[in-house]
Amino acid sequence: MTAPIPIGFGVNLNNREPLIAPGYGMPELLDLSQVVEELGFDSVWVGDSLFSKPRYESMTLLAALSQRTRRVKLGTACIVTSPRNPLYLALEWATLDVLSGGRTIFGPCAGNPEEGVKREFAALGLDFDKRFSIFEEGLDVVRQLWTTGTVNHHGAQYDYTDISFYSGTEMGPLMPIQQPPPFWIVSNPRLVTDASDERMVRTMKNACRRILRYGEGWMTCCRAQHPEELVEQLGYLRDVAAETGDDASRLVVSYQVTLNIGDSEEDARRAFGEYIGQYYPELSKATRLDNWGPVGSPEQIIEWFRTFAQAGVHHFICRFGSLDQFGQVERFAREVLPVLREELSVTGR
Repeated sequence: MTAPIPIGFGVNLNNREPLIAPGYGMPELLDLSQVVEELGFDSVWVGDSLFSKPRYESMTLLAALSQRTRRVKLGTACIVTSPRNPLYLALEWATLDVLSGGRTIFGPCAGNPEEGVKREFAALGLDFDKRFSIFEEGLDVVRQLWTTGTVNHHGAQYDYTDISFYSGTEMGPLMPIQQPPPFWIVSNPRLVTDASDERMVRTMKNACRRILRYGEGWMTCCRAQHPEELVEQLGYLRDVAAETGDDASRLVVSYQVTLNIGDSEEDARRAFGEYIGQYYPELSKATRLDNWGPVGSPEQIIEWFRTFAQAGVHHFICRFGSLDQFGQVERFAREVLPVLREELSVTGR
């Protein structure tokens, strides 16, 4: 067994919000990253989409954030890597890791089954049904480049022999500071709501094999009323790890939760629903509002975090479902974060 993993709290800076909310543009987003760091959070995050849910590009934005912050980790929640050429992806992220002083967390995902995402794959000439094969091979390519400096990969999607960012004249291959930056592999199996129990078990076990093979962590979201499902997949992670001789306790379990803190649950719920409807116009119709995350008073928010920490989450990525990003971050830092820091440091969970 590995040593206990400390509980962490991060903030998703909502890089789609500048396109849908007046008064929250790029200058405000960059300023918010500094506020988040000053208020004692552990990480800042941005999302990713090509055109189904337009937002500012994740890696370019993280490069800017690396120069506005000094301490917090910088990550993607999540970056859709399947449509990206893995060689360029490896080069770009290695550069980002160096710019940040080795502070990045790589949160890759394959792409969810929304019609908008399928249109993105079609526009790029990619077979959506092969996205997991493309995803896994891409992870293997970038991981080799970040750990050995060279990739040799011969698969159905990519075929590379002795490729590196090195021509012979440099001091060595271009590499990230972290070798590798930690991979927190995204898996949200319960979003496939039409799956049979047998198919769901297969889906979850396949996801667990992917997480254990390529990752230092597991990132999930969007089932905020079901801590038992988190416990269920953690059980499958342990089962698959036992089959392969791995140790599931080494994995950081991260959860992206969308929340709204209000003076009353009614006010918070109204603001939250309007926000999610704009941010995720398609997915918001397919997922119950309650499953995005908690809304209500600070006490209600604290209780939700307490429950999911007890279920096994190590790192919470907080996305605030509100047009007032600064107000929500500051209120969480003032009324929620100190309570959770004290409780969870005492309990160890």
